[in-house]
Amino acid sequence: MAVRSKAGSSPAKASAIPQLSWSKIRPARVVLVSGPEDFLADRAIRVLRDTLRLEDPSLEVHDLEADTYAPGELITLASPSLFGEPRLIRVTRVEKCSDAFLSEVMQYLEHPADDTYLVLRHGGGVRGKKLLDAIRGGLGNGIEVPCTELKKETDKLDFATAEFATAGRRVSGGALRALVAAFSDDLAELAAACQQLISDATAEISEATVEKYYSGRVETNAFKVADIAIAGRHGEALILLRHALASGADPVPIVAAFAMKIRTMAKLSGRRENSGQLAQQFGLAPWQVDRAKRDLQGWNDAGLGRCIEILAETDAAVKGAQRDPVFALERLVSVISSRGE
Repeated sequence: MAVRSKAGSSPAKASAIPQLSWSKIRPARVVLVSGPEDFLADRAIRVLRDTLRLEDPSLEVHDLEADTYAPGELITLASPSLFGEPRLIRVTRVEKCSDAFLSEVMQYLEHPADDTYLVLRHGGGVRGKKLLDAIRGGLGNGIEVPCTELKKETDKLDFATAEFATAGRRVSGGALRALVAAFSDDLAELAAACQQLISDATAEISEATVEKYYSGRVETNAFKVADIAIAGRHGEALILLRHALASGADPVPIVAAFAMKIRTMAKLSGRRENSGQLAQQFGLAPWQVDRAKRDLQGWNDAGLGRCIEILAETDAAVKGAQRDPVFALERLVSVISSRGE
C-alpha cells in the first residue's frame, strides 16, 4: 500500500508504488521526486546521495537537465563502467522535458540498469504526465517522494521541530512558534535559522533566544526586502525596509541578507553550467543556484560590481562608520533596485 507523504498530500490518482516523505527516502532504481517545494526536494536528493556514498564511496554522480537533453545521454551514463562503480543520475526540469528525453527515459524504465539510481525531479505541471503516470503505475519499480509546499503553520512547526530533534537539541514551543512566524514565507530560510541556532546557541533554545537572533523578523524580514529590491521594485522595497526597522530589525543582518544574495549572483553571473555542477562548485544547493539565475535577469557585471561596493560602504555605515545608518540602508536599496546603475 502506498505511504502518504507527511510533506503534503499524495497525487489524486492512485499510485502503485510507495510514496515516501522526503526524510524517509531510500535507494531505488527509479526515484520520482515530485512537487513544487524545491527545498525539500533538494534535501531529499542530497540525503539519497549521502546514503549511497555511505554504502559505496566510489559512487559516480551525474547531472542531466531534461529540457536541454541530448539524445543518448541517459544510456551513456547508465552503461556499465570499467570498474563497476554504482551510479547516481540526477535529472532536473523534468516538467520541461524534451521529446527526446521523454522517449528515451520511457524506454529506459522498461529495463533499468543494474547499480544505477535514476532520480527524476518534476516540479509540477502537465508536461511529462505520460512519464509520471507510467512510473506511478509501476514501470521501473520505483518510488515517489512528493514534495508539496508546507502551507499550514502546523506543517512548518512539525518541520522545525524535526530539525531540532534530529540534532538532539531542546527547544521550547514558544521558540518554535516565533521562528515559524519570522520565516513563514521561505522554508529554506526557516531551515537555515534552525541550523544557525543549533550551531550557535549553547543552552536550551527559548523564545528569548530567537528574539536575540532574529529580532524584527516577524512579519517583515531582511530577505524579503532584498528580494523585492533585487527585482527592481524600489518603492515597495523602501516601504518594507522602513516597516522592518520600525519593528525593531537590526540594520546589520539586513545588510548581511543583501550581501549574501548579491554575492551569490556575482559568483554565478555569466556561468552556463547546469545547476547541479554550479551547486557543487560553489557549495550551494541547486535551488539557490536556480534562484540566483532568476534574480540575475536584467543585471550586468558592472551593476553587480557597483552594488558590491555600496554593500561594503553600507556595512561599515551600519557598524558605526556613519551617523545615519538608515540613510545608508535606503541608499543601498535605491542602488540595488536600479541594478547598480
